[in-house]
Amino acid sequence: MLAVLLAISLPSVAGCGGKPVDGVPAAASASLPAPVPAPTSSVATSSVAPATSAPPPASSPASTPVPPSATPVRSCRSPEFTTSDPDGGWSDGGYYVHNNMWNAGEAGPETLRACAYDNWYVESTQPDSTSVKTYPNVHKDINNQNGKPVNDYSVIKSTFAGRGPGTGVYDVAYDLWLNGVGDGKGVSELMVWTENSKQVPSGDKLSTYTAGGQTYDVWADEDGYVAFVSKSTQYSGSVDLKAMIGWAISKGLIPPNPTVNQIGYGIEFCSTGGGKARFTLSDFSVTMS
Repeated sequence: MLAVLLAISLPSVAGCGGKPVDGVPAAASASLPAPVPAPTSSVATSSVAPATSAPPPASSPASTPVPPSATPVRSCRSPEFTTSDPDGGWSDGGYYVHNNMWNAGEAGPETLRACAYDNWYVESTQPDSTSVKTYPNVHKDINNQNGKPVNDYSVIKSTFAGRGPGTGVYDVAYDLWLNGVGDGKGVSELMVWTENSKQVPSGDKLSTYTAGGQTYDVWADEDGYVAFVSKSTQYSGSVDLKAMIGWAISKGLIPPNPTVNQIGYGIEFCSTGGGKARFTLSDFSVTMS
């Protein structure tokens, strides 16, 4: 996740601010360490209750029909890993799948089931309020949190496919951390929202950005947070993250040539309307060279 920015008329639902570390806000990051890959014994298949049927696709908002070609088609029938632990996670294929119920004091129950780092789903029940409760996600840690400067990479791209429940208050988003992870001097957080249900970023809307046939509203705050919010819902696709970082640097929103430390993708749940809601992820990859 990275950090956020003039005032426009906002929806009636207030946005959730903060600088989450893989979902953990600055206020909480000191007490919640960076995720550590779960021990092998904790992900034994025998401890997992296999799903009896493929998770049905979540319905989309009536105003935004889902193109058939954009609907995730993979299903996770026999999970390799299941957790309801607020900090439960699983290492697979060089990525880390994390339940990340970072706002545990306000969060309701949530269970994550994973067949692979790029094939998992989460069922969450969150109260009807506007604060972010959880950020279940898959992320890639770069160089053991040390990272290297973005100018050292010729390519930083990612593919994704995932969709939220179409009800409640949430955003489906990338979360990149630059110049470190979590709260700290010079740390930046850059988010790319691919789906949004009544959520508002921290900070102010400053500009727009267009690339790959998609247009984003760009929000930022004074604490190093930047959010690219897609004007149209993207249930799958690819993003040129290096280009987005470079644009944010050119606008003075991020310090020049920051290190790249973590790249993640998941859903920020604020509310599920009191009922159970499902987020399904069926593709994720990060290419850096």
